[in-house]
Amino acid sequence: MISIFWISIFIVVYTFVGYGILLFLLVKLKRFFIKPYQFKRDAELPSVTILIAAYNEEDIISEKIANTLDLNYSKDKLHVIFITDGSSDGTVEKVKEHPEVMLLHQDVRAGKMAAIKRAIPLIKNDITVFTDANTFLNKDALLELVKHYQNSKVGAVAGEKRILVDEKADASSAGEGFYWKYESFLKQLDYELYSNVGAAGELFSIKTSLYQPVEADTIIVDHMIAMRIAEKGYIIAYEPKAYAMETSSANVKEELKRKIRIAAGGIQSILRLKKAANPLHHPVFTFQYLSHRVLRWTITPFLLILAFILNGIIAIKTELIFYQILFILQVLFYLLSLIGFYFESRNLRIKALFVPYYFCVMNFAVIAGLVRFLRKEQSAAWEKSKRKS
Repeated sequence: MISIFWISIFIVVYTFVGYGILLFLLVKLKRFFIKPYQFKRDAELPSVTILIAAYNEEDIISEKIANTLDLNYSKDKLHVIFITDGSSDGTVEKVKEHPEVMLLHQDVRAGKMAAIKRAIPLIKNDITVFTDANTFLNKDALLELVKHYQNSKVGAVAGEKRILVDEKADASSAGEGFYWKYESFLKQLDYELYSNVGAAGELFSIKTSLYQPVEADTIIVDHMIAMRIAEKGYIIAYEPKAYAMETSSANVKEELKRKIRIAAGGIQSILRLKKAANPLHHPVFTFQYLSHRVLRWTITPFLLILAFILNGIIAIKTELIFYQILFILQVLFYLLSLIGFYFESRNLRIKALFVPYYFCVMNFAVIAGLVRFLRKEQSAAWEKSKRKS
């Protein structure tokens, strides 16, 4: 029982903290022997197509178009496509007001992957950039993304996601903002060691020639597109100077809905990305993938529960005060999370409680996502989460 407890604790700590520390040390070691790739400032720019799938985004679509057309890039090398399949509000009409962009629309909503599959044959440019309709890019985002393709080993480049958090942030804002800052830190180290392990739909790009269609029922499309390219032996680069900004989920309920969907998609992707999990192909990449993604999306949330139960039993049966202190600390952590839930439901803001509360919500989402996936209740069509203004 004690052995299982410590194995559980080790995996949990490694997943959320230990991997980051190990990654940091490995990168430090690598810097002694290998210099980072040097980009040429005068390199010729590749042609770029920006692909944006929008569903019922009439409140923000005009601002998104303006932001996209205002990006720093040679206009003769830039093409913009909006896909508005299934939109039933004023999104289509607002896109039509801008002849500078191509509009693809059909009344049937078949999901993001189906929309992308319709657009890809029309893309003739070197690089395809994917970005969400409710995010805004910094002006130099495209320039920062495409420079990585000077390295022939790079097949995809992920940008950074930034959550706009104000001083009166609630748990969904502060928790999501903290989570993405830590994720950005890990992604930078992942890339410096070898490769990033996936991409978020807010902003990422691929070499168009490397695109592989993924299954029509894919839940997290962007992650799968990038990972299929990585399975071919190409690197997924990461560029923090190319970033997409968006507000946080409207509340924790909306954030939970989003996380459950991602968790269900994560389980689906693990079952399909068999080559990525096989160390015989790309051992370093497999190590990164298992450490950064697979553990979070599979056993770690269950090990948190197991460690708590075993710790309670051991604390009762043993006279060692060490285990009793550990159990008390666990109880306090989850009590803080419950207090955070109580205060959040009453619109009270105590930032010290946001991290334990968000941590528990995130891990609960993985369990709920697994259940939803096994029951085949998760649709591939994106269910929009409400976000703050």
